[in-house]
Amino acid sequence: MNKLLSRQLRRHLGVEREEDIPAELREFIQAVATTYQQNDADRQMVQRSLELTSKELNDRNQELARSNADLRQFAYVVSHDLQEPLRSITGYAQLLARRYKGQLDPRADQLIEGTVAGSLRMQGFIRDLLAYSKIGVERAQLVPADMSTIRDHALENLAAAIEEASATIESGDLPVVVGDPNQLVQLMQNLIGNAIKFRGADPPRVRISAERDGPRWRLAVSDNGIGIAENARERIFHIFQRLHAIDAYPGNGIGLAIASRIVERHDGRIWIESELGRGTTFFVSLPAAPDP
Repeated sequence: MNKLLSRQLRRHLGVEREEDIPAELREFIQAVATTYQQNDADRQMVQRSLELTSKELNDRNQELARSNADLRQFAYVVSHDLQEPLRSITGYAQLLARRYKGQLDPRADQLIEGTVAGSLRMQGFIRDLLAYSKIGVERAQLVPADMSTIRDHALENLAAAIEEASATIESGDLPVVVGDPNQLVQLMQNLIGNAIKFRGADPPRVRISAERDGPRWRLAVSDNGIGIAENARERIFHIFQRLHAIDAYPGNGIGLAIASRIVERHDGRIWIESELGRGTTFFVSLPAAPDP
């Protein structure tokens, strides 16, 4: 019989010896003590299992974090180191095109033009891949960020594309959120640029708005473009995903992946609503800045 239980029971019954406790009570106490000991052993076994599982998960998370860091560093180094030799190839190909155009046969001119175009596409691809890698490597500097100012910087960067497409941009005042201003400029630039690029027959019309959603702001970038099929609305945020031929809509399939990664690093959410032939709206949910 458990000594503590026996002592308490003898005190309660007013007897001095354990033998003076009625047999049926001794059996009951023994059963309780045995069950308690078994449960305690089970609890200890479960606790040890949880500790081992927690340690294993922690070790695997650390290993995964190291692996992801290595992959990001690899992508960054490869992208950075490839730029210089590719820049030389592009420069030589462009020099050939300028100096010898029309002096060789038409097939040679086509080959030179193809080399220049391919080199320029590869430069753009590496530049975008480098930008994507940097999002994962560089620490976001989270501060109150005025999205009206962010929008204006993005529009300045897109000025040539806006003029070339005769695009109309509509936007009122936008809120202040918590975020990295440089990354948010890139986010807005990618979303607005995407709306301009995937336009239909009519000139692009892009509307930028915001709505309060509790402790967050829900930003919306809407367009009148070609729209996105329902079965592609998740896939477009994955890297290297293209929905159209490159000769129809240029690009490397990285822009929206960059946008998604930026939103993720801001503890936000990005999603779309779209109708083929009627346009698309990209929604972004970001934390609101504290009231001053």
